[in-house]
Amino acid sequence: MSYAKGGWLMGAQSDQAKGKLKEAAGTLTGNQDLESEGKADRRAGEAKEKVADVKGKVDEAADTVAKKAGMMIDKVKHALHRK
Repeated sequence: MSYAKGGWLMGAQSDQAKGKLKEAAGTLTGNQDLESEGKADRRAGEAKEKVADVKGKVDEAADTVAKKAGMMIDKVKHALHRK
């Protein structure tokens, strides 16, 4: 996991925790605005977490493509040096 992804994930998890607390506090006190704000924070955290997961998968795919391209380039160079 890269630092950037880790940073996103930590932010996502803290948003979710903050949202759950606000939501619970709003429910306990009957404050619908606080409860709604908590739901919004929680959902924003969930969205950030999904973005971090997708970013990680894209990074892995890019690494795989780069490795395979490097292998193909090496094969072509090797084949050209044989002639």
